Amino acid sequence: MLDLTTPSLLFSAISLILLAYTNRFLAYTNVVRSLTDQYERHGNPQEIEQIRNLRKRLSLIQSMQILGISSLLLCVVAMFFIYIHLLDWAIYLFGAALVLLAASLCVCVWEINISVKALDIHLRDMSSKQKLKQ
Repeated sequence: MLDLTTPSLLFSAISLILLAYTNRFLAYTNVVRSLTDQYERHGNPQEIEQIRNLRKRLSLIQSMQILGISSLLLCVVAMFFIYIHLLDWAIYLFGAALVLLAASLCVCVWEINISVKALDIHLRDMSSKQKLKQ
C-alpha cells in the first residue's frame, strides 16, 4: 500500500545525493579553471587531455543531477496523486521516480570509474617522472 509517507521517505536521500553531486560539480569547475589557466601559461598538451576528461565527467554529473531532480519531482507528483486519490497513477509515478534514482546512481558509478582511471593515469605519470629524476 502506497501512502503519503512512502515517497516522502526519498526526500532526504535524494537531497543528500544532489548535494554530493553539486559538490563534485563545484570541485570539477575549480579544477577546469585551474587547468585552463595552466594551459594558457605553459601550453602542455597533457592538460588538454585532462580538460577533455573533465568535460566528460561534468556531462555525467549534469546527467546525474537531472535524473536525481526528476526523481524528486516525480516523488512530489506521486504524493499529490495520492492526496487526490489517484493511487494507480501515484504507484506508477513513484516507480518511475525509483527508476530515475537508480539511473542517477548508475551514472554516478560510471563517473566515479572515469575519475579513478584519470587519477590513476596522473599518478602513473608522476611515478614515471619521479623515476627519471632518480
